[in-house]
Amino acid sequence: MRKFLLSTAAVGLIATPALSEVSDGKVKIGILNDQSGVYADFGGKFSYEAAKMAVEDFGGKVLDAPIEVVTADHQNKPDIASNIARQWYDTEQVDSIMELTTSSVGLAVQALSQEKKKITINTGAATTELTGPQCSPYGFHWAYDTHALAVGTGGALVKAGGDSWFFLTADYAFGYSLEEQTGNFVKSQGGTVVGAVRHPLATTDFSSFLLQAQSSGAKVIGLANAGMDTQNAIKQAAEFGITAGGQRLAALLFTLAEVHGIGLDAAQGLTLTESFYWNRTPESREFGERFKERTGVMPNMVHAGTYSAVSQYLKAIEAAGTDETEAVAAKLHEMPVDDVFSQGGKVGPNGRMITDVFLMEVKAPGDVTEDWDYYNVLATIPGDEAFLNPAESGCPLVN
Repeated sequence: MRKFLLSTAAVGLIATPALSEVSDGKVKIGILNDQSGVYADFGGKFSYEAAKMAVEDFGGKVLDAPIEVVTADHQNKPDIASNIARQWYDTEQVDSIMELTTSSVGLAVQALSQEKKKITINTGAATTELTGPQCSPYGFHWAYDTHALAVGTGGALVKAGGDSWFFLTADYAFGYSLEEQTGNFVKSQGGTVVGAVRHPLATTDFSSFLLQAQSSGAKVIGLANAGMDTQNAIKQAAEFGITAGGQRLAALLFTLAEVHGIGLDAAQGLTLTESFYWNRTPESREFGERFKERTGVMPNMVHAGTYSAVSQYLKAIEAAGTDETEAVAAKLHEMPVDDVFSQGGKVGPNGRMITDVFLMEVKAPGDVTEDWDYYNVLATIPGDEAFLNPAESGCPLVN
């Protein structure tokens, strides 16, 4: 009898399913972002849907373990975001947190996650600090960053003669980074920065800031903000006759969601940079149509980037044969990124995912032939040109 029992135990060990390699018997992903404020359309509930879509497309399981996606609204406040992340890690068995719109939030949660040895994949935050001085061995930056936006939109406007700039800047980490990156790029191309003014997040009245920009005489007013802040600034700039007076607006972080929100009459002619456009390839179109069917909107680069990040995380778990953080992080660094969002993407030692980005021009209303087809693609900017940033030399993982 004893011999039989030992043999049964041995068989049990051999036959143990891959589920034993997954902590808590499931893989749990948290989508943490702004769902009620200025960035609600930029990411928000639509990023949550993109994450769920990625899980469904993956089959709902990885290593025979079920995959769960949870979400919460951080209200653009780092302390609230950190409290949610800590609770998720400590009591709710969340394995990884993603999206993280708002750079101050992204930095706070990435730091906490490094302490907890958990993986974060930022698809909504923009600052290059995430892969520079504040990088993490478990932190990854997907979709876009301030350097890519500077190279794309800033570079295009300087080449078009916009060689003097004044910045309207959101008064927190993202705005500072975007202003700095774009200003440095403008100056490297022979341009000048004549001034800047900073505004609080979620500003509704831009009049005093726009008057300063107008009186500066700069050829380009760089909007180093995003979401509803950018929409409001553009609308009010039109009321002040700024573009009619010959100055150009540079919407440095403006996506399909904001173009739709502001309308083509106000947005037409704007130059912007995104790393995804739904109507660029047959594959991106198919994805966009499926996304719109479940959400009512076409995806921007944050939504599509979140889909990609979740998909790649699950592929990395599968390749590692476990959801253990060190093993999965290693696979994320090793594996190429080939999906509807990125073709031939690669992850650097600092966690920056390097992929092509696209310079876009918003069509005039009369040029739009179908709903949501708002862009002309002006140029493809190779990933190495867009993302390889000397400022990231501060990352100790690289040096």
